Amino acid sequence: MLDEGGSDEFHRRPEPPSTAIDTTTPRVLTILSYVLEKLVARNDQLMLDHHDNGLASNGGEGGSVLGKNFNAFHGVRAPSISIPKYLERLYKYTNCSPSCFVVGYVYIDRLGHKYPDSLLVSLNVHRLLVTSVMVASKMLDDAHYNNAFYARVGGVTNAELNKLELELLFLLDFGVNVSSRVFESYCQYLEKEMLSNGPRLKIERPVIINSSSTVDDATEISVEDTQTSSPSQLPD
Repeated sequence: MLDEGGSDEFHRRPEPPSTAIDTTTPRVLTILSYVLEKLVARNDQLMLDHHDNGLASNGGEGGSVLGKNFNAFHGVRAPSISIPKYLERLYKYTNCSPSCFVVGYVYIDRLGHKYPDSLLVSLNVHRLLVTSVMVASKMLDDAHYNNAFYARVGGVTNAELNKLELELLFLLDFGVNVSSRVFESYCQYLEKEMLSNGPRLKIERPVIINSSSTVDDATEISVEDTQTSSPSQLPD
């Protein structure tokens, strides 16, 4: 978990026994990882450029901070676990359906449209992901794990995840419903983004329940504390 001292090590789970069933990673995770990594890399560079320009114009004092709406999700340092590995971890342990990752992305994208001066960057993407996927699972899946389990999988404390869930809901004005039309438009957008620079992959449309897995005890992510390119926002 994230301790006050800010440990920067991710304790990876031990290798599963050879008898464990190897669940195929849904294509949506590959596509979403590609889109998010590209977006985060771009926004990290924007933040760096903004800071450097501020130093130059303010005599070494740095520029003004960009939007602060995502501050609750910020860490001091970026986690060492990559976005693809983090998404795989969420999928493996939480039993959420693949569709939850699309809907979680819809939530994050809605935030980007609503607060265009607040960026999805390496300091906040992991917390935004675990919170968004958890909320999506509550909306989509008949059976889902509670906040405490998601916190354990995501590497944050239960208290922090409870706070982040409320923060996300209020930032979205509790707009967490996603119509089938909006869902399909995001699937098509993500597939198109992947196709532009990679193999042709199709997102799984059905809501599928995974076989259950046991999460390991050591789930810390390497984090201390604490513009989007997407379809136009469609009304539900």
